[in-house]
Order: sequence, then C-alpha cells, then structure tokens
Amino acid sequence: MANSKSGDSSLVRLVRILGAFDADVPSMTVGVLAGRADVPLATAYRLVDQLIDHDFLRKDSSGSLRLGLGLWELASRSSPALTLREAAMPFMEDIQAVVGQHTQLGVLRDDEVLFIERLSGRESVVNQARIAGRLPVHRTSSGVVLLAFSPAHGQEAYLRRHPHASLPGGGGSGDFRRVLAAVRQQGYAAFDGLVDDHTTGIAVPVLGRGNVAIAALGVVVARQGENIQSVLPALLTGARGIARAVGERPD
Repeated sequence: MANSKSGDSSLVRLVRILGAFDADVPSMTVGVLAGRADVPLATAYRLVDQLIDHDFLRKDSSGSLRLGLGLWELASRSSPALTLREAAMPFMEDIQAVVGQHTQLGVLRDDEVLFIERLSGRESVVNQARIAGRLPVHRTSSGVVLLAFSPAHGQEAYLRRHPHASLPGGGGSGDFRRVLAAVRQQGYAAFDGLVDDHTTGIAVPVLGRGNVAIAALGVVVARQGENIQSVLPALLTGARGIARAVGERPD
C-alpha cells in the first residue's frame, strides 16, 4: 500500500483508525477520530468512507462513527479466542452458579490480559475487566497467573520490558519474580484489592502442553466475602475441563 508523507502505510493508518475505538469511547466524529488515530482529517474522511462501505464502521443516528458488524463477522468465522470461549462457557456457567459473582476468562496479549469472556450476576461486586478489554498483567490475578505459567524466557522478557513491574506495595522486579515463583508453586493467584480495594481476584491457569498457560480462569468476589479454598476446587476443575475441551494435554 502507498505510504503517507509520514511514512505510514495505508494499512497502518486503517489499523490506527479501528484501534481508536474502545469501551470508554465507542463512538466519535470523524474529526475526533482523526485526532485519536493521528491521521490527517482529509485522509480520515477517505478511509472512513471505505470502512463504512465494508461495514467495518457505521454511522449512528447522530452521525457519529461506531465499529460495524463486518469486523465481528470476520472475527467470528475463524478465531482461536472464539473456540476457547465456546469451550470454556459450560465450565464458566457452572462456576458462576456456585460463586454468584464475576467469572472471567483471559489470555495474554502484548503484555496485557485480554478478557474474552465474563459472566456476572446482578449482585456482583465492581469489576474493571470488560469483554474485549485489557488490563496490565501485574495488576490482575489473571495476569499474574498467566505470566507465572509462561516459559521462563517469556517472564524474563516481560520483566526487561517492565523493569518496575510490581504488585501494590511490592518492591520491584525482584519481589515480583518471587511472587511469580510462589504462584507457579501453589498453582493459583489470589490477591486482595489488586484492582479495587473491596474485591479479591482469584485465578488459575488453563494449562496446555509443557504446562504453559493458554488462558486464565478467574473469579472476582467481595473482599473477605469468599473463602479462597472454597472457590479453588471449582476453578481448578473448570480449567482442566477447558484444556481437555480445546484438545490440550498438559504434561
């Protein structure tokens, strides 16, 4: 594709335009979109028209732009996340029925946790995780368990990229390494107030070959409202079931 004066290809600019939308800003005008995507306004108008033609963007009744169903359709045709989500759903529903709070499934992407499913009840506590949303690895139980059950070279690469990564109150990467080792040894991560002061996050790995986590299965419950040991059996059973359902055979 042709490059712009800035050297960016058309594909890069299209990706930035689509990536400008998120849960906090699901709709915007072309002018705002151009600013968020860092593309010239005239270029934004041209690319937006093309994206609308393919239903990757649409205009709502106010004239603002939103992501279109075309993106969802493409992603739904062949998506590893969709397969994992479908395999996990029966087990997540069982856990949700027992816990009555948030039950969620996350994967490791670009040094963050990408949440691909979440079930919640009417009385569920506050939870910052959103479907298709991301949170920092070292600020979530799911993220810590995913990193703890990553290959050693993956952990070291993460810590090189994030030398100041630590849990709240922690002392830096040295302490964080010890946390990761402890989580791997005990087989789960559980932290009070990691994202919200009033909640506890508990997560276990969905293990694949080589005992590497392919996902994290977790719950978010009221702080001191659930005994960790009463939740763990359901989470561990669900994680093993999900691994079997997607054809993984952990060592």
